[in-house]
Amino acid sequence: MTTPSSPGLAMTIPFAIPDYWTPEQAQAVIELLDDLRDRICAHYQLQLIDLYREQHGFDDTDPPDTHHDQHTDDDQPF
Repeated sequence: MTTPSSPGLAMTIPFAIPDYWTPEQAQAVIELLDDLRDRICAHYQLQLIDLYREQHGFDDTDPPDTHHDQHTDDDQPF
């Protein structure tokens, strides 16, 4: 096993997708991944939402409309 070339880089495992799959085999893999995603999301839903908020700087105390522009009559150019 090799070590990362610089601190903070995650080690990766190369994963090649075979070019000989039939369309049916490719579809079966996609369906498996969709099912896996659904099951993971169902089990970890709240933790994933919290992680997303933490990573993207959202806070439960933010008012819902702070992330879009609000215009008043004073904003009119005429």
